[in-house]
Amino acid sequence: MLISGHRVPSFRVLAGLAAVALAAVAQQPIRVSVNEVIVPVTVTDDKGRFLSNLEKSDFRLFDEGKEQTIGFFSHQQSQPIVIGFLIDQSNGMKIHWEKYKEAATELMLHLLPGDKKYSGYLITYSNEAELVVDTNNDSEKMVDKMRKLKPGGGASLFDAVYMACTSRRTVEGEPYQPRRVIVVIGDGHDTSSKKTLNEVIEIAQRNMVTVYALSTVAFGFHTDGETNLTQLTEKTGGKVEMPLNSIYKDISGYLSTPSDYGNYAIAVGSGGYTAEISGSIFRSIANLGGEITSQYVMRYTPEVAEKTDGRQFRRIKVVVNNLPNVIVRHREGYYPFAPPQ
Repeated sequence: MLISGHRVPSFRVLAGLAAVALAAVAQQPIRVSVNEVIVPVTVTDDKGRFLSNLEKSDFRLFDEGKEQTIGFFSHQQSQPIVIGFLIDQSNGMKIHWEKYKEAATELMLHLLPGDKKYSGYLITYSNEAELVVDTNNDSEKMVDKMRKLKPGGGASLFDAVYMACTSRRTVEGEPYQPRRVIVVIGDGHDTSSKKTLNEVIEIAQRNMVTVYALSTVAFGFHTDGETNLTQLTEKTGGKVEMPLNSIYKDISGYLSTPSDYGNYAIAVGSGGYTAEISGSIFRSIANLGGEITSQYVMRYTPEVAEKTDGRQFRRIKVVVNNLPNVIVRHREGYYPFAPPQ
């Protein structure tokens, strides 16, 4: 096109140039600096009992060794929360599946009572991870899906955790209020994931997710996946409950002389055996529910020189004044930049 003797680009050319510019921008990851860090904290005594009467002044918080000013502190029993249920559907779940299904259902109903402050979603994983129910306030949707699940196949735990952090509907206010929690129900093994353990730990830390786990490993047995659950939970501030790993611990001779039937105080196939299995699973579910709803939540703006590389991990430490013997659990740290948007 010519105007006053000068060639002017046509509309199509301008539109094309704009598209190229937008594509170039889209290829650049958007990094958002972390202005405020959220730290959910659980405090228990040496017997595992929650300490629920602590005040803001009882805590000291350190970022890379430097003490920080806690700007926000809360210990409400009804803290808003988004909780993801990641259910192992591999072959290993078949033996006690009905009991775990019932326990998971109770946990869903307990943590998602219908209040809009509480949201949840359901992901199952076998050969592949699948978002079965996206984020919502209605626990009945997940309960209905749970009734129809049948285990079988491999296990893609890492892909399930990655999906929980990146591929679901979010709610307004995440990750500060409500906060983010994942509960894994499975034995921790992974045979099918495209992601690695280190990758999903990093994505969970970047997304301020706390991971808890209900291990399905039975007493006297160990699997390679136990380490996966331990690392996922410890590095994000959660814990592993192992309900089937202690049901025989007080029975003399169970492992040392298994041929002596008299040592089987809880005989396999008996009512006592079934009741002990169910009771132990439900106690672990109650422990997880209590911990998730009883945490202290702190926020602070880091008073440290900001690093320019978002891959550099900053470590956090929280201590309780004058109570050296308590157990304090919180996430290991954070990345100074939020995940790409």
